[in-house]
Parts: sequence; structure tokens; C-alpha cells
Amino acid sequence: MKSHRTPPRFEPRRTGNAFIVATMLLSLCILSLIKARYCSVPNAKSQALAELEPTEVSGMVTLKGGEAALPEDEEDEGNTITSQKIVAEKAAIDLSKPICSETSKRSNVCEADGDIRLQGSSHTILLHPSSTDREWKTKPYCRKHDPPAMKNIKEWTIKPFPISEPPPQCTVNYTVPALVFSIGGFTGNLFHDFTDVIVPLFISSYQFRGEVQFVVADIKPWWVSKFILILKQLSNYDIIDANNDDQEAVRCFPRVIVGLSFHKELGVDESKTPTSYSIVDFKAMLRKAYGLERPTAAPSGDPWDIRRKPRMLIISRKKTRAFLNERGMTDMAMSLGFDVRVAEPDITTDLAKFARLVNSADVMIGVHGAGLTNMVFLPEGAVLIQVVPMGGLDWLARDTFGQPSPDMQIKYMDYRIQADESTLSDQYPADHPVLKDPYSIHKQGWNALSKTYLDNQNVRPHLGRLRNTLMDALKHLPHGRKEA
Repeated sequence: MKSHRTPPRFEPRRTGNAFIVATMLLSLCILSLIKARYCSVPNAKSQALAELEPTEVSGMVTLKGGEAALPEDEEDEGNTITSQKIVAEKAAIDLSKPICSETSKRSNVCEADGDIRLQGSSHTILLHPSSTDREWKTKPYCRKHDPPAMKNIKEWTIKPFPISEPPPQCTVNYTVPALVFSIGGFTGNLFHDFTDVIVPLFISSYQFRGEVQFVVADIKPWWVSKFILILKQLSNYDIIDANNDDQEAVRCFPRVIVGLSFHKELGVDESKTPTSYSIVDFKAMLRKAYGLERPTAAPSGDPWDIRRKPRMLIISRKKTRAFLNERGMTDMAMSLGFDVRVAEPDITTDLAKFARLVNSADVMIGVHGAGLTNMVFLPEGAVLIQVVPMGGLDWLARDTFGQPSPDMQIKYMDYRIQADESTLSDQYPADHPVLKDPYSIHKQGWNALSKTYLDNQNVRPHLGRLRNTLMDALKHLPHGRKEA
């Protein structure tokens, strides 16, 4: 028999299902096209960012650790909005951050990164508008509390690029930061040279390990020559003389710091430094600059070496606060076993040569004054004896040389002049306020105090009393001398 095939029952159902699926896919495609054409709404934040300067919005997003990351695929709208928000918030933070701030009662420091254009001849620094939207003015010298010192310091202006015209073109480009500071003020006095400029310069520049460009204002060529060995330790580059810079010069830097940070008189607060360096590191830098051989006051092991005999250096003065019995002091110290040297530093002194002399000493003694600043060259374990003139000047002696000594690893002692050791007793009757009530003179102000007790007094220490002080100093030295 001839068989008859009957079509399977499921074939019509299969054809119907396929038609339904095709219809749904076609509908979805049509809806997608309609949405893309008519329903896209611009993002408000993206539109606002598009109006910013090209340099403010880039294809990079800066992370907290300083690393740069590319944003995700542009089609990922959520990630793109997040990236744009980070850039916008960063720009707002940069504008709100002050360019200049007070780092101590003595110092203001201004700092900026980015497109920096420095014009030394006009004492002007131009910044990109993303860094600041206002003008700043500062005098880069660490004595802002002292009007006489600041009187001749030229003011620097820091401001954004001009809006109506393009910024001045760079004539020189640098890859290291610029550090701008003044050597006006009271420089020329060794104490102020170090406490107002050199120590703050170390605080501000040591972190760069030489990779920093000094821009010096209110320049004194002789001062630069005197301290050139120190300047070369802190910067690998020739200094820029801002006052005599070419009027057409526009020097472009990636970073600028205007002004030096002050911590304390002749001191460094290591907790405030970027890498925890201290005044001990400062002294090590000085030893390297001047080739000083003695890091410590310990004598050599050679029994024939003259250095086994402790050396005392007397800082001599001739005009004011002079020792009137210097010869007697020298003879008495020699009788105690000291090898005694006498020297009078002044503004013309060869600093390198004098630094070596000071570094050779175990004990340095002098009347309060700038000459004692040479303590920075003393080796660790040496003794500094400050002779304090009469007149209630203990606070001045303590603040200037007493307090810095321990951090420098120096033993500090003082010898306080009494009325019968001072020439003031020859000039005033015993009941005069100058002798009986020094603080009444202090109340008249610094000029009266200085004129009376610093500029008008010489001293003649009692040799017997001074001998006791020197014997105490010997006990602090590592020379094996416990008594005279």
C-alpha cells in the first residue's frame, strides 16, 4: 500500500513564534532610534566644563597619590561625569587656596605650581588664572615684624595672567623650582646674615638637594661673594640677580616659592621641615662648604698632637663691649692649660678662614654680639661662654645664643658682668637708674636700651671669677681634664 505522510502538527506553531520574535526585535530597534534622535539631554555639568579653559580640563584625572589615570570609555556616561566633577572640584580648590600665608611671626611665604612667569626687573610673578584670581604682594625677608628692617625691602607682586591680552612669552624655561628671597634688611651684621637669611634659606631649600634656582632681590654683590660657598651647597645653579635682570626677560618655572621660612633664632624646627632635617644637618652642610675637619671636640689619639691640648678662642671687640683686660684673660687661660687664640671678626673677614679657626676651638668666649654667631662652626661638644653685659640683658643673651646652643650640640655657659666690671660704673653715680634700675631704661624702648648698654659699655671681667668659669668649661670637654 502506498503510505500517506501527514505534516507534523508543530510546524505552524514554529512559524508563528518566529514571526512574533522578529516583530519584537524590529520594535526595539525603532524605539532605540527614536530615543537616540529625540530624547538625548545634554549634561549640565559637562556643558559648564566645556566652557572652561582647555588647560583646566584634560583627559587626565589626578588621583590623591599624584598618579594620573585615564577616564573610562567616553560612552560610559556615569564615569565621565564623575571624572569631570573631580576636575571641576580641583579647580575650585586651587582658586580658594591662598597663594601667600604666614609661616611664623617673622615670615610670610607665597607658593604656586603650574605655569609660572617671573619678571625679575619689575619684581612681578604671573600665574595661570587657575592658580589665583587675585593679586598678592609680599616682601621676601624674614623680619616682617620689624619696620626698620623691612623699610628698604622691595615688594613683589604675584597676580594672574592679564585677561585682555596673552601672557608674556617665555624667554628662558626652567625645569626646577624658583626660590625668591631678599638679602636687604640688616644683612652685613653676621647674626642677621644667619638668622634672617642663611638659616631660613637652608630651611626652605635643603629639601631640593641643590635642584632649585635662587632668585635674589635687593642684592649686595659683596654679600653674595662672602657666602658663595654656602649658596653653592644649597643650589646647583648660578643665582639670578632680580634687580639687574634684563627688562625683557620672562623666566618660566614649574613652581615658585617667594620668601623664606623662619622657625627660631639660629634654629631649625625639624618637625616643620619636609624631610625632618635639623640644625645638625645645617652644621654638617657648613662643614662641607668650608672643609671643616672637626665634627666633634674630641682630641685625636696621637699623644704628640697639639690638639690634645684644649684650645680657647677669645672673640675680641674694639669699638664697644670690648674686653679691657684681654691680655690678662689670655695669660690666666694659658695657666689652666688652654692653647689660646684671639681674633676679631668683622664685615671684611675671610669667612672660610675664620670658620676653620672657630672649628679648631674647644671653648669660645666673647661678649654678647654678632661675633658669637660663629658658634655655628664649633664642633659638637664644644663650649660657648657668652659674657653678658650688665643692664638686665639676660633675656637678650638667652634668646640669641643661649637657646640655640643645645640643638647645635654645644654646651652653653654665661658670665654676667657686674657693676664693678663695667665701664658704666665710671660714667654714672651708684644711685643712677642705669645702674640701679636697668628696666626703667628698657621701658624707654630698644633705642635707649641699645645706646646705653650695648653701644656705651666695655667690660673688665674679674680674673678670679672668670677662672672658675673656665675650670667648669674644662670639665665639659672630652680631653680628660677634670680639674686644673
